[in-house]
Amino acid sequence: MSDSNIYIPDSVDRAKESETAAVLKAEWLANFGRATCSPEGLAQLNIPPREPILGEWFRQGDLGFIFSPRGLGKTWLGMHIGRQCSEGGQVAVWKVHKPRRVLYLDGEMPVDGMIERDAALARAPSERMFYLQHEALFHLTGQVLNLTSPAVQDALMEHCASNSIEILILDNLSCLFSGIKENDADDWEMVLPWLLRLRRNRIAVVLIAHAGRNGFMRGTSRREDAAFWMMQLTEAKEAGEIQAGAKFVCRFVKNRNASEEECPTLEWQFVKSKGETKAGVSWKKVSTHQLFRQLIEDGLTRATDIAEEMGFSTGQVSKLAKKAIEAGWLAKDGRDYKLTGRP
Repeated sequence: MSDSNIYIPDSVDRAKESETAAVLKAEWLANFGRATCSPEGLAQLNIPPREPILGEWFRQGDLGFIFSPRGLGKTWLGMHIGRQCSEGGQVAVWKVHKPRRVLYLDGEMPVDGMIERDAALARAPSERMFYLQHEALFHLTGQVLNLTSPAVQDALMEHCASNSIEILILDNLSCLFSGIKENDADDWEMVLPWLLRLRRNRIAVVLIAHAGRNGFMRGTSRREDAAFWMMQLTEAKEAGEIQAGAKFVCRFVKNRNASEEECPTLEWQFVKSKGETKAGVSWKKVSTHQLFRQLIEDGLTRATDIAEEMGFSTGQVSKLAKKAIEAGWLAKDGRDYKLTGRP
């Protein structure tokens, strides 16, 4: 009788499964015993604290989001942050604490556009800035990126570890993670464990994402739970016409690492003049009153909605509204605020 015809009872299979489960349980019991600590024991583990990367708001192992509507400037800002972190420069008011190795993973831009923007933003030669670009990958290997695949996730994790990558910038969520439903919280479980493994290995991740028509980040809110910080980009009040570049307002809508004072709202401008290789990068602070007015102009009229958007209490919003009413450019109509038309 051939081996293929040998009958193995289900009871044997169940016995093997039970034996395997018992071994795993014993291993986990031993692990729990080793890792359970008193407060004093936990403090004595001497696990190194997470180092700051940029200012105090961006640290080792962070998961951060940059999101906005299409075409507003997410990639400009993401590449600028990556370049400065690799060169050891400065991003607006925030100092880069030391140069770090950065991998920028692009899933959307044409390769010639990526080359042009990198040249525009580079201020010095960098041995720490690297690109894994979707067109280049296909040209060299015939492969298409999809970070929903566990095999691709594992390979990228090992690639980062073997190349000492400290910052991984993923541009963007909808292009790089195919096959998951944006609004399905359970589908996000195909990605979250991998992101948490990157965190445990002290690799900081910046995820660039699109905003929906309401201005909030598109997709399930469960994505936001593990984030240390989130940057929202909105259109500048006087955007004007920029032939090559971007102009937008950037503000934190979530920030676990630093105070509001350390992370002001900023208006950014990236301008690349015709015939020039380099882009001019400028920024200025936007006051709380300017931001309050901008939100009303954008269609938010209730104190509760404005408070949620600004990360303020409704009492703080009421104080801003009172000053605006006294200044003459705001009026109250029941529970709604409305502009008077005065500057």
